[in-house]
Amino acid sequence: MMAQVVGGYFTSHVPAIGGAIQRGDQEAEYWKPFFDGLPPVRQWLADVAPDVAVVFYNDHGLNFFLDAMPTFAVGAAARYDNADEGWGLPVYKSFTGHPNLSWHLIEALVEAEFDITTCQKMMVDHALSIPFELAWPDAGAWPVKLVPIAINTVQFPLPSPRRCFALGRAVGQALRSWKGDERILVMGTGGLSHQLEGARAGFMNPEYDRFCLDHLAENPAALTVHSAEEVAELAGTQGVEILNWIAARGALGDAPQALVMRNYHVPISNTAAATVVLEPA
Repeated sequence: MMAQVVGGYFTSHVPAIGGAIQRGDQEAEYWKPFFDGLPPVRQWLADVAPDVAVVFYNDHGLNFFLDAMPTFAVGAAARYDNADEGWGLPVYKSFTGHPNLSWHLIEALVEAEFDITTCQKMMVDHALSIPFELAWPDAGAWPVKLVPIAINTVQFPLPSPRRCFALGRAVGQALRSWKGDERILVMGTGGLSHQLEGARAGFMNPEYDRFCLDHLAENPAALTVHSAEEVAELAGTQGVEILNWIAARGALGDAPQALVMRNYHVPISNTAAATVVLEPA
């Protein structure tokens, strides 16, 4: 009896997506190209029927702020409540945790010499809830249990893309050694290129975004050639959320992945947005 990683779901988590859902703007001209990418995701999730989601995301001040910002934090709670950290979004459904799997990952990561923060009490913000709303829009309760892994993409010094990829690989190795029979979905949320403040506010870089999307499935190591500072230059200071995608791709393993679907749209809320699904080739 062994767990199975069924694939990866990567998507943007822009707060304005939550506003569009709340208003029912999915068919509006501005939003339709983004939301049109979601039906294939929902069909794929229905087909692979995951039991657990291991989600790489970044906290936006709900749990951690500039005075206390862990580089990597893993949730080990039995329940994760959503809260609005200031965007005026509705509070989404709570999540059921998987503490046993969380502790398995935590122990494996420490054994692999990652210095992580363990959170036995943790809330989750839009970076996690919105991707779930996109994937399961009509669910009365989330159909998967949650293991959240937060990566610092806010306060310098940031972890390097190479280090985030290594973190993901270590998580993937731990998932493959888990003795349960769960079907596990890996998620990476955020981005793509965008900058919300300063002289480059509104900056987007479709060329870099497409570089990431072109290499994610078959050559993810290409995304690790830049430093975190170089990624901030290429993708914008909030575009470093690609670190979440890089870590999630690492968790899928070293083998090339099959591309199930890919959608890219510019812009939504001054952000280049994308959705990708990968599965074992």
